[in-house]
Amino acid sequence: MAENRAADIGIAEVHEAIAATMPDEQCLVFRDRRLTWQDVTERTRRLANWLLGQGLGCHTERAELAAHESGQSHLAIYLHNGNEYLEAMLGAFKARVVPFNVNYRYVAEELQYLLADATTHAIVIHSRFAPTLAQVRPRVADLVILQVPDESGHDLLDGATWYEDALASASADRPPVDWSADDLYMLYTGGTTGMPKGVMWRNGDALVECFGGSRTASTVAEFVAEATERTRALLAPPFMHGAGHWMSFRTWLGGGTVFVQSEPHHLDPHDIWSLVERERLTFLLIVGDAFARPLLDGLERAVPPYDLTSLTVILSGGAPLSSSLKAEFIEHLPTVMIVDGLGSSEAGGQLAHVSAGALASTGTFDLTPGNVVLSADRDRVLTATDDEVGWLAKTGRLALGYLGDQPKTARTYPVIDGVRYAVPGDRARYVGDDRIELRGRDSVTINSGGEKIFAEEVEAALKAHPGVYDCVVAGRPSVRWGSEVVAIVRTRAGFEVDDAALLQEAERHVARYKLPKEIVYVDEIVRSPAGKADYRWARALVAIDRTAP
Repeated sequence: MAENRAADIGIAEVHEAIAATMPDEQCLVFRDRRLTWQDVTERTRRLANWLLGQGLGCHTERAELAAHESGQSHLAIYLHNGNEYLEAMLGAFKARVVPFNVNYRYVAEELQYLLADATTHAIVIHSRFAPTLAQVRPRVADLVILQVPDESGHDLLDGATWYEDALASASADRPPVDWSADDLYMLYTGGTTGMPKGVMWRNGDALVECFGGSRTASTVAEFVAEATERTRALLAPPFMHGAGHWMSFRTWLGGGTVFVQSEPHHLDPHDIWSLVERERLTFLLIVGDAFARPLLDGLERAVPPYDLTSLTVILSGGAPLSSSLKAEFIEHLPTVMIVDGLGSSEAGGQLAHVSAGALASTGTFDLTPGNVVLSADRDRVLTATDDEVGWLAKTGRLALGYLGDQPKTARTYPVIDGVRYAVPGDRARYVGDDRIELRGRDSVTINSGGEKIFAEEVEAALKAHPGVYDCVVAGRPSVRWGSEVVAIVRTRAGFEVDDAALLQEAERHVARYKLPKEIVYVDEIVRSPAGKADYRWARALVAIDRTAP
């Protein structure tokens, strides 16, 4: 086996090598499909060979391109969770095609923008989304279409091919291409505060920074030798969200088995907990409070209680998990480790905070090598003696940049004293040696009376009240303050909650000037399927001052 730097090894090569050592072990389980490592290898090879047969692949090598350019064909993955989602990603890598995620909640206009921005060449789609794709087909370039049947019963789109028919028609031999760590992996940002952008990674870098591969292995053989964790993982978020497919590949790189919930269209607590119980799963991925609250309610209602003794880790990524909900998890599952994972499309995985067996906290992280705090002006690296609120940043293996957008790439990846950093947009400050407090995304910061107020810290303060089911905070124009804080709250059934009680609780956690000037009560808070708050919806809802005479 030839020696390589870790960044010179790609995901396709590593996955195939691990599969060769355990061909008959379970790799991917969805409903009644129990696919072994050999099954997944053959199916993804067939997909790769079919894509190559359509003229897709790598047409210009990475070395000839600028950081914001791509020389490969791009495959949009427009699917709910299922075995086909992860197969499409891995099969694309094996064809030297770039897979990227599609938000399945997009309306036709948004989908048209995404497909055009991504210079999409092919798409794999669940039938339920066929009508939306049909609306935009006349206005996008010719697409190679693979369609996956589902409960919708929609017919095959004109010119499309059924997914299983494509696999059946293609060879299961190793695709006749030379896999390269320079081949791209692309992740589209959510677009909750702006237009989505495609973040491009060398897949050799994504292997480590996004998919959690070994930081010490330098050969494929060493990667295989370290694939011993054998995690049995349920990744509850949609795979279209980075955390979902990142942890799926992380599970595979440890030689583990990925399980997909039977009901992938919405969060069903019984579906999640019964799957953990039945399959003796060891790892569960969720996204912040939006997933935690319903899952905890499911535990409270369960008679008899679920047997969850196999579960050892609950990881929350992509949104904050409140300390009060962590404490509830620990009360129900005292032997489970609760982990906050912090990362971004632009920087990959960054920081983690572990809570187990004690009162949990939220928003504080120990800095690890490669992670720093930059000054507010992005011109120097801060130290623990600096008190200012700066930017969380990362060095080392980073994404190449945004597809087709060199100016935005330069802004997000500044070079300071010869070192390139990724600055995804999270504000942070030191609270001790090598320990930081995360303040939240700058894009949802509220400037009120000359003070910066971070929406996420106010949300956390209000969620500390046991009667709050969910909460989102947004800014509203104000003659007096320039902008003022408004909270949107969904209360828990069985709790009597009023403004005074919520403000009294919030005042225990944040300064008075950060308290909301108004609280709007709603039956449901709009979030993405991945659990992220829709701040555009929130700002529109609070735009009207209901307190004005």
